[in-house]
Amino acid sequence: MKKALLLVIAVLFLFSFGCATKDYVKQQIDPLVDRISKLEARVSSLESKVSALEGKVGALSSDVSAAKRDAAEAKSLAQEAMRIAKDSADRAEAAAKRAEAAADRAEAAFGKAKKAFELQQKK
Repeated sequence: MKKALLLVIAVLFLFSFGCATKDYVKQQIDPLVDRISKLEARVSSLESKVSALEGKVGALSSDVSAAKRDAAEAKSLAQEAMRIAKDSADRAEAAAKRAEAAADRAEAAFGKAKKAFELQQKK
């Protein structure tokens, strides 16, 4: 009997709170739906901005790669130009030394020719 009375009291206790009506649930959920809609709109906006930024990053990445290639090519061309300039400077220095030696020989030949001319004049 005690168990039956306890069971009846428990059932009455459960049904005493009542059920939620559709209007009550809708009233409680509507603010959440509005907030979720606003958040979804913001997330969509942020996702589109992120994808636009990813596109820009991809474009910039390819530009950086192209710039690196151009810089490497310019460096190799500059090194080649420096090597050519050094070779040219070495050849110019060698030519200057040969010209100086030729000038010295010409001066010596002029001195000999002058002496020979003077000796011819004295005879």
